[in-house]
Formats: sequence, structure tokens, C-alpha cells
Amino acid sequence: MKLTTAFLKLVRWPNLVFIALTQVLFLYCIEKPIFHNARIGTNVHGLYFVLLTLASVFIAAAGNIINDYFDLNIDQINKPDKVIVDKVINRRSAILWHLLLSIIGIVFGFYIDLSTGVRFLGLANLVSVILLFFYSVSLKKKFLIGNVLISLLTAWVILVITYCETNHLLDVFRKGSTLEADKLSRLTFLYAGFAFIISLIREVIKDMEDIEGDRRYGCRTMPIVWGLNASKVFVAVWLVVLIVTLVIVQVYVLQFRWWFSAAYCIAAIILPLLWVFRKLFRAQSPKDFHQLSSIVKVIMLTGILSMLFFRFYIS
Repeated sequence: MKLTTAFLKLVRWPNLVFIALTQVLFLYCIEKPIFHNARIGTNVHGLYFVLLTLASVFIAAAGNIINDYFDLNIDQINKPDKVIVDKVINRRSAILWHLLLSIIGIVFGFYIDLSTGVRFLGLANLVSVILLFFYSVSLKKKFLIGNVLISLLTAWVILVITYCETNHLLDVFRKGSTLEADKLSRLTFLYAGFAFIISLIREVIKDMEDIEGDRRYGCRTMPIVWGLNASKVFVAVWLVVLIVTLVIVQVYVLQFRWWFSAAYCIAAIILPLLWVFRKLFRAQSPKDFHQLSSIVKVIMLTGILSMLFFRFYIS
């Protein structure tokens, strides 16, 4: 049981649940209702959707494993009580699990390519595995590049669902399909944009939390290069961008009398973001930044859950 618990912690199982939940809610609350209204079947459904989600989860899990493999020395400083690689799970086993999960995720992508109207998903999964590997080896230690990469891959979790229906979206322009492609595109980029920004905010906050260990091993993260105060300003700017965007979206949806949706967004997303903004400049210790990171993670969850409202508004 100890080994199983350690493995679940190694792959960061709550993050994997987030990925699966995000894709399930986006498909069934946003994409499927739009396709249903147009009386068009989606490429990815049933078994294919299960394989798509498993591929995303397995690739993310493999990325977490290889990240901890290369971060062993840094983690022994930043979070010694949470080290798993070489303490509970040996390094060779970690590499084998990384390879196995990565290969399965890639194979699932190519299987979906061969069995549906989706194209190049297997290649996209292969690229994701390669990017996560190089992130763990070197990119995460560089200024901003690693943060942006992880944020893009977080956004890809949503983008890939719409990407798999590219042929249907193109039919709108070629054949005059009844599919509301503009609505699907807007909602896709709205949630992908939210995922990108909230992930970027959290990544930089985590770098502020881990500054001591990162500095000792020659990392060039933003808090080390710019300092804590400038990094806080960077995070604050993105918080303002996100909050203002969400407020504008709520003003727009209120025209359609989506009262409950707007109330939820204000109470569960915007107000917590304002709280993070308020606490950000007072934070000094790793404990303070860990608390902020945890709250941002909760906001990511509440943002994901907001998709439930579209199940009623779209259908």
C-alpha cells in the first residue's frame, strides 16, 4: 500500500483528475451540445474519448515522473518530506514508468488517428512527451520558457478536444454546415486562455516558493533573475488581465440573463483572484507562496466546474 500511495503522489494524482475532469466537462457540457444542435456526431466519442483522456492523463503522469527524476537534488532542499524518487521508488523504476506511460499515450493517439476523422493526434502526443522531457531536463531551469511551456500544455488539454473536430469545423466554410463553429471556437479559446493564464500565474508563484533550492542548483527562474518583487508585479499584471477579462465576460453574459453563471463566476473565481492579488505582495516565506499556489489551484478547479452552466445554456 505504501508503494501505491507513493506512486500516486509521484504522478500527482489530483492534477491528473483535473485533466480528466476538464476534458469530460468540456466535451459533454460544451462541445457535444453544440454538435447535437447541429445534428452532427463528434469524431471523439465513447471509447475514443476514453482513450483520448487516458492519453492526456498518462502523458501528464509520465511528465511528472521525469520531472521528479531530474529534480531530485532540488526537491531534497525545497520539499525533503515529499521526495519519492530514490526514496520509495528507485530511479530505474521511475524511468521505466515514464517510458511506459509515454508510449501508451502516444499509441492511443495514433490509434485514434487511424480509427476516426482525427489527424496527427499521435504526433501531437509525441511532441508533448518530448517537450515535457526537455522541460524536466533543462527548460524549467531557464527564465520564463519553462513556465510558458507548461501553461501552453495546460491550455492544450482543452484545445485538443476541439482540435479533434477540425474536419467538422472546416466543413462549416466548405459546405455551409449548421455547426456553430464560432461559438465552439469562442468557448474553446476562452477556457484555454483561462487555463494558460491561471497556470502561468501558479507556475511563477511556485518558482517563488522554491527559490532557495533552485538558486543553489543554478536555475535561472524569474524570482532568481528578477527578484521576488519584480516577479510579484509580473504575477499581479496577469491577475489583473484575468480578472478584467472575466468581468467583461460576465457583463456580456448578463445580457442573456445568465444570473446563476455570473454569480458563480464572481463568487468562486473573481473574488478568490482578488484575494490572491491582495495577499501576493505580503507574501514572503515559502509557506506564504505555498498557500497562494494552493488557492490558485482551487480557482483552477472552480473555473473548470463553471463549464457545467453551459450544459444548460447551450442545450
